[in-house]
Amino acid sequence: MLASTGDLVAAARASGGAVGAFNVITIEHAEAIVAGAESARLPVILQISENAVRFHHGRLAPIAAAARAIAASASVPVALHLDHVESDELLAEAVINGFGSVMYDASRLPYAANVGATASAVKRCHAQGLWVESELGEIGGKGGAHAKGARTDPAEAAAFVTATGVDALAVAVGSSHAMVTRSARLDHDLIARLAAAVPVPLVLHGSSGVPDDELTRAVHGGMAKINIGTALNTAFTGTVRAALGTHPDLVDPRRYLASARTAMAETVTTALQVLRSGVLPA
Repeated sequence: MLASTGDLVAAARASGGAVGAFNVITIEHAEAIVAGAESARLPVILQISENAVRFHHGRLAPIAAAARAIAASASVPVALHLDHVESDELLAEAVINGFGSVMYDASRLPYAANVGATASAVKRCHAQGLWVESELGEIGGKGGAHAKGARTDPAEAAAFVTATGVDALAVAVGSSHAMVTRSARLDHDLIARLAAAVPVPLVLHGSSGVPDDELTRAVHGGMAKINIGTALNTAFTGTVRAALGTHPDLVDPRRYLASARTAMAETVTTALQVLRSGVLPA
């Protein structure tokens, strides 16, 4: 069933847990994410990034329609989120393609320019009923503005939220995008200070490289939305590679994509259970 990202994040935050947000690249990703969430009996967020849209020849509508249909038929609440949007043109496509939320990313700009661009985007998005996430602190793993080792300052984060009106804030606390090993160590003291200073939910990007115990501590510390992408791709690619290595004569993609989809679903189920593990009893 389709749900609102804002509602899922608010409910997770209120219960002391976090909601998982997983990157969709192919239809198999979307199917696997929902299957994994149904197995865990937990809500989930399907997110499509600007990079994924670029992979689909710059066309958002086809992959968005598939994700929306898969979400609508799910037995658990599923939200649609447009992630890491830098293009104003793509931002304008969010509502007409069924998204309830966006992550507007102006983090490559200097602070003052980031504030101005984000405030403008928030005003436009709120007028359309969109929940808006943004980023401050240059989260590592993408080069350029996403510098490894960067950290978000709590006072600056609080000022940024006030100036822009964002509904959630992604912060840099030690994770990094595109990690294929789970070796990241988070700054939990900083997470606690950010949670105390920032009035909106906190988001952790680059969570594929964060071990389970670190994720659990981050959720306890105040992280309410946890983004995971590379872990799915690792499961997908590893399974396909193994299948083709064992059966080099395979030509029907259904023969190996089915097992890859299952591997991603299992990854989602495990991750959601970790994020739910700290939830306070009802």
